Amino acid sequence: MRIGVLVKQVPATENVKIDEKTGTMIREGVDAELNPLDLHAVEEAVRLKERLGGDAEITVISMGPPQAQKAVKAAIAMGCDGGLLLSDRRFAGSDTLATARTLAAGVKQAGHFDLLLSGERATDGETGQVGPAVGEILNLPVLTFVSAVESFSDGYLTVQRGVEGGHERVQAPLPAMISVVKEINVPRLCTLGGKLRAKKTVIPVLGADDLPLPQEHLGLAGSPTKVVKVSYPQITRSGKKISAVDNPDGAVEAILSLLGARGAV
Repeated sequence: MRIGVLVKQVPATENVKIDEKTGTMIREGVDAELNPLDLHAVEEAVRLKERLGGDAEITVISMGPPQAQKAVKAAIAMGCDGGLLLSDRRFAGSDTLATARTLAAGVKQAGHFDLLLSGERATDGETGQVGPAVGEILNLPVLTFVSAVESFSDGYLTVQRGVEGGHERVQAPLPAMISVVKEINVPRLCTLGGKLRAKKTVIPVLGADDLPLPQEHLGLAGSPTKVVKVSYPQITRSGKKISAVDNPDGAVEAILSLLGARGAV
């Protein structure tokens, strides 16, 4: 069984920055990491491999700048077998549709997969669109918000997925695409052996010329949605500071008085 995992390298949460002129994310010189929610997809893939036995094989697929190889290798260190990076300047500025088109083309180049996994969403975009869109482009059944992979039987996959007010059990034919939520598992820590194996693993890199995609489907030019304006919230309200350092009792009285004046107590 061949399993593919879509992962993304994202800026560390506190370092997300947007170029106000282009509306695209600034990635140069910014600390990056494997998308935290993709860790759960990687972990689930490795658990499935352990459950299915030695015939299972996991390939990690990512799109990003050359340094995104670190994200692919982080997944390999967790137990995946190999990886593929889609990297080209012409991919820059891709929205979710252009990204999904590119990833889907990369998946096709990597060969047949029985199951594709992704995290629920990326922490830098928060859309949750790319994984399901890849499945749609590849004409696969798409199962979202998966909280448990229950079984494989007679060419079908049975999962539990979160819905408003509870969970539902869903069955779909393979091959299929699933996006998982963080409640599905607790990602393992990488072992020293895993890190050494990842370090030695060669990650093939495919560019725009290696994929059967029209140029008008790539990057910013192939993105039907664009950020047209970036603005940051302005803090305009004024506050009153009450210090309890010198007079704790007076501070308590001042707080009670303030709350009373506002009808809160």
